[in-house]
Amino acid sequence: MKNRLEEMRNQMGWTQQELADQVEVSRQTIISLESGRYNPSILLAFRLARLFQVKIEDIFIYSEEEQHE
Repeated sequence: MKNRLEEMRNQMGWTQQELADQVEVSRQTIISLESGRYNPSILLAFRLARLFQVKIEDIFIYSEEEQHE
């Protein structure tokens, strides 16, 4: 799933580790999310949205085409 996580993290001036610490996941999870190799759990998506004070869909871009690959 495409996302704006790296862009948003950089705007806040946070490292991957700082973001990971704030949402209580590993740095590897943040790396996997930013690269699109991992889709977040709904709980993690809500934590990230709350942290950035945006809606989930402002971070994660859902595409019907991706679901049919």
